[in-house]
Amino acid sequence: MNCIVVCGPTVSGKTRLAVQIADLMNGEIISADSRQVYRGMDIGTGKDLHEYVKDGKKIPYHLIDIVDPSQIYTLYDYQRDFYKAFQDITNRGCLPIVAGGTGLYIEAVLKGYRIAPVPEDIEFRKSLMAEPYEKLLQMLENENPKLLAKTDISTKKRIVRALEISRAGFDVCYDEDGGKESASDFPQINPLILYLVWNRAALRERIEKRLHERLENGMVDETAKLLESGISIERLDLFGMEYRHIARYLTKKVSYEQMTAELLQDIFHLAKRQDTWFRGMERRGMEIHQVQTADFEEALRIIKNS
Repeated sequence: MNCIVVCGPTVSGKTRLAVQIADLMNGEIISADSRQVYRGMDIGTGKDLHEYVKDGKKIPYHLIDIVDPSQIYTLYDYQRDFYKAFQDITNRGCLPIVAGGTGLYIEAVLKGYRIAPVPEDIEFRKSLMAEPYEKLLQMLENENPKLLAKTDISTKKRIVRALEISRAGFDVCYDEDGGKESASDFPQINPLILYLVWNRAALRERIEKRLHERLENGMVDETAKLLESGISIERLDLFGMEYRHIARYLTKKVSYEQMTAELLQDIFHLAKRQDTWFRGMERRGMEIHQVQTADFEEALRIIKNS
């Protein structure tokens, strides 16, 4: 084992547990969140930077606040930056601890996938993002079922990316089997994967509580500042979830009550899709250890017995 992965659905306590482990094992955290790479998107992406402190000691973290929201940051970019951070941490004699809920990113770096070299087409994405989730999913199924089988469909953005890649002539977003030769320069990763499990009712309660806390702590103002800085409505829509719904509220397309209700429902759905992805990783041959309710002592027992 040369890496610990702490993964799970949204609001499952990944950061807190990762920080506890890092403090004990001389670790540094590599974020595995597709949106936390962006600066100025703090509350909506749940960065919770105050959690990276244990008993007054700051725990180093990587791949958070590294690009501006106006920039396109792809899975290819993440994989490149991840391996650089992983090697840097390892070379300094520290333990890389991956923490996040973006399953595709985690699986891509652990397995060394070769990413399809397809640039993003802003106009193509803009036209498709206006379509309902169900229609996009059906389009991908009709157009490229092979690619659908290997696509993280947790968000509209990722389905659109798959369609973008399909129409560029590729059958997969990434190549698991053919990536070994191209990934020869990637560091060898032998991970211990901890998956945080919660009772569904308890997780829904945590999601609802945290959403209201974020709204009270200025998530609407954060979205407004992004708009004022020149980030377009279309770009915010690509970020999905909180930013999409709040942007609709700020442009008076929905009421505050409707925005909150629809956002809450979307977060519930996201948690379910994340759970499906991580359980799928296990079916795809990765050994995963369940940790109930982000319990630190249980996680330690698993680590010591591995």
